[in-house]
Amino acid sequence: MQIKTSGKERVFSVELKSKRNLKNITLTSGSSDNVLVEGTIGELLYATFKEGIILEVIGKNGVLRVDLQENEISKPTEQNSTEVQKQ
Repeated sequence: MQIKTSGKERVFSVELKSKRNLKNITLTSGSSDNVLVEGTIGELLYATFKEGIILEVIGKNGVLRVDLQENEISKPTEQNSTEVQKQ
């Protein structure tokens, strides 16, 4: 994952072993800029941090990578969980 970003932008990638694991891609045209990508990486094999800056979640059907450091992850408090659900 060698994409350069500016500021506090985060990068992610999803690599699937087969297009059969892709469930949905939605690129809306018109007034909405929403993009939705859904699929399955299958059964979790393991999750780890690569180079201390990329969370890599490996499943039987693919890999999810997120530009995220280990020290940026925290367990949500009850208050934070409620706020996220409201969004």
